[in-house]
Amino acid sequence: MTRMFTKTLTGAALMVLAMTAFAAAEPAKPECLAGAKPGGGFDLTCRLAANALLETKQISRPMAVTYMEGGVGAVAYNHVIGKRGKDGNLITAASSGSALLIAQGKFGQYDETAVRWLGAVGADYGVLVVAANSPYKTLGELVEAYKASPTEFPVAGGGAVGSQDWMKGTLLAKAAGQDAKKMRYVALEGGGAVLTALEGGHVKVGSGDAAEMVKHHVAGKVRILAVMAPERLPGELAGVPTAKEQGYDIDWPVWRGYYVGKDVSDEDYNWWVEALKKTTATPEFAKEREARGLFDFTLLGKEFEERVHTDVARFKILAKEAGM
Repeated sequence: MTRMFTKTLTGAALMVLAMTAFAAAEPAKPECLAGAKPGGGFDLTCRLAANALLETKQISRPMAVTYMEGGVGAVAYNHVIGKRGKDGNLITAASSGSALLIAQGKFGQYDETAVRWLGAVGADYGVLVVAANSPYKTLGELVEAYKASPTEFPVAGGGAVGSQDWMKGTLLAKAAGQDAKKMRYVALEGGGAVLTALEGGHVKVGSGDAAEMVKHHVAGKVRILAVMAPERLPGELAGVPTAKEQGYDIDWPVWRGYYVGKDVSDEDYNWWVEALKKTTATPEFAKEREARGLFDFTLLGKEFEERVHTDVARFKILAKEAGM
């Protein structure tokens, strides 16, 4: 009995020590850096962490959200590396777009190994869209038509050549066996402009994200032909097949996550990973994620770091094939 009591006491003591160590590693001044103006995707990503971590009591004080515009995250990336590489208080918002820009060398001299990738906590997914009165009802029909006459299919996206929307368009060209360099791409200012161009008959195909297109699809203003996800998305998009279902190996998650400085201690890094792990497992977080138009996509610590490195390598290949 004494031995059992001792074991129980030892186990309890270890638990207390573990909880104390976790609390001790909590950042004194938690901060999330958004590498753009307020109101965009990086801001959304920071607000998601700030609200969810506080609501689930992983942090005991509010998280500050700060902004650093420039180069779609490039200025913030270089700032963290050069000025705050050891700061365990700071996490910085990132997305699959960050990995794409790194792959294209647009973050300056630094590559994906210059920071520690913390975790992805949600994702949107790429979609290919046509007008409601388009004769194409499936991705297969669109691919065959594009294959027969690629110059008659201008693709509109919310970003310049080299952006995620442009890359999604090149996947359509590739699926049709056509030269992605010759794709007619119309660069517009955001998803709203893409929808207007489709509805006005100015372009035949739109490249965008599920969250920004779904309401217009449900309202019958446009038709989403394929979702670039590994399986069907829930809710209002449950009736839309994935590209893979239709026989095309096209996958494009627009993940949202965070990184910390390269020289942040293992203790601080592991604290953030554990905090995100606990937070993302809660119903409160699921509500926060859904409110921001994101779907379940959780990769933390080493798994996320491997995903970022894989994405960068993949994007380098795609950019080269498309003539970037």
